[in-house]
Amino acid sequence: MSGSELPSTAWVVALSGLVGMGPARLGALLARWEPEEAWRQVVAGAVHRDAQVVTRAGHLDATLAARWCQEARRTDVATCWTAHAAAGVGVVARGEAGFPVPLADDPEPPAVLFHQGSLATLEHPRVAVVGTRRCTYAGRATARALGRDLAAAGVCVVSGLARGIDGEAHHGALEAQHAGGAAPAAVVGTGLDVVYPRTNTELWSGVAAVGTVLSEYPLGTRAQAWRFPARNRIIAALADVVVVVESHARGGSLHTVDAALERDRPVMAVPGPVRSPASAGTNELLVAGCGPVRDAEDVVTALGLEAPAVARGRSDPCPPDRPLAVVLLDALGWEPATIDEVAARVDAPLAAVAVELSRMERDGLLVRHGSWLERRQRREARR
Repeated sequence: MSGSELPSTAWVVALSGLVGMGPARLGALLARWEPEEAWRQVVAGAVHRDAQVVTRAGHLDATLAARWCQEARRTDVATCWTAHAAAGVGVVARGEAGFPVPLADDPEPPAVLFHQGSLATLEHPRVAVVGTRRCTYAGRATARALGRDLAAAGVCVVSGLARGIDGEAHHGALEAQHAGGAAPAAVVGTGLDVVYPRTNTELWSGVAAVGTVLSEYPLGTRAQAWRFPARNRIIAALADVVVVVESHARGGSLHTVDAALERDRPVMAVPGPVRSPASAGTNELLVAGCGPVRDAEDVVTALGLEAPAVARGRSDPCPPDRPLAVVLLDALGWEPATIDEVAARVDAPLAAVAVELSRMERDGLLVRHGSWLERRQRREARR
């Protein structure tokens, strides 16, 4: 395929693959020239001298321009273009049919989107469910329940396929597929051939099989820290509502919150224990006026849709012939605690407390993480 036969999107794909070519720089080049002409300018090595480009792109010096020039001269645009089709990766540029409507007029729109799966899932109402990778058991259970119940209510769950809250929300959405739930969407910060984290390989494939996985980066793009805040703006832009399940005081999910607020997207948060570091950020959001989320019903109501019936805040009942179990559940509350901490709150020998807590764990009333115990909600308890 010769250069004259290539679609304009092929040149955008090639530009997006240059080292250091982030969204702002790519946007600056395409605002100045048509894609093929932008490529020629890069090959000429003079883009850093164009005042209009530099003004929009921020830092763009002779060193970077020279690196782009050398890299572009080694790049076969046609090969780059056909590689994506061969890998089953769809490509849609801004302005083309199929480009997601919420992103088209975004203040920081991606110039191009690479996708696995069907973009049709984005036609549903969309809720971003985000949060910390260092989440608690309760946070994981809440995220999974939200993902499952939102999908069952016809909502596309959008997240970032990260460890922790993101992954649990997607797991929940996939669980709803057998009952006809809406398919999920994921936005990642790598090329679609670079699964990150690798522990989510199966989850990534599951989302792509029924919904869509999106990236603004071409094949081969590796994970770099700066790409994830950039990814988060796309998550926020796609969402009709953003829900934060758990976040530390300076957690990365707050980048998504900032991007959502800049775009006038409603932000909601799940309340958490006041002493839990994993809930410090979400509790601050609630203090600042964000809407509280107890379950999917609150989110669906915020969307203006018919709310699903969900069970709220119930734990499995303790057998009436085990009064110590009742006392221990009350002493544990809804915050993680060690056996010693629970024992200090009740009038019972430590040995008896340890035995009963082990029984409760075996019966599915509690879950253990190292030396910490957490209470299971009823819907999460083993049957």
